[in-house]
Amino acid sequence: MRVAIYARVSTGEQTTENQIQALVEVLNQRDWILKEVFQDEGISGAKGRKHRPALDDLLKRCVRGEFDVVAAWSVDRLGRSLSDLLNILAELDASGVSLYLHQQALDTTTPAGKAMFQMIGVFAEFERSMIQERVKAGLARARRKGVKLGSKRTVGVKQITGVKFSLFHPDSHQPAPIANGARAQRQPISRKRRVRHATVSTRLVPREWRRLA
Repeated sequence: MRVAIYARVSTGEQTTENQIQALVEVLNQRDWILKEVFQDEGISGAKGRKHRPALDDLLKRCVRGEFDVVAAWSVDRLGRSLSDLLNILAELDASGVSLYLHQQALDTTTPAGKAMFQMIGVFAEFERSMIQERVKAGLARARRKGVKLGSKRTVGVKQITGVKFSLFHPDSHQPAPIANGARAQRQPISRKRRVRHATVSTRLVPREWRRLA
């Protein structure tokens, strides 16, 4: 068995030596081969994978198939957040890498350890289902309150045409055909600016409006 040891301490005053020493003794008893030691020092277990470079490197190399087992002193060395911990366990399982936790006596290289690992997966799936149900309930509550969901509507050709009419007739009291629907507000503009806009995009304005401009 090719084994990678992961050790972590939360402060710079602490050391990972005791964790590593205990795990090396276990490896020697089982005739497992230590390939590499990964250490995150002075980093809280509440922080995610992206804030722990050694853990991130370990998981990437597990995906590449460099190790058969990941050994850690305790489950809280991997993480103190339940969601982060479940993601780590799921990634190890997907990579075909077993997990050994010394303090919890969890060893997924054994049938009992695999059964425990599967139970953890069941609870992870249950948690994901509960999150989905809460999201659906929140969306339904928002709809009942009249909240409009989804992305905002884009402005179409008709709305643009209405705005162009307002540009051609800034002093007209006649409401623009689509400007009100688009919640556009006409403001007086200079003749110079009017002519410039008319020259650039007159093809969007109906022919009869052009004669009035």
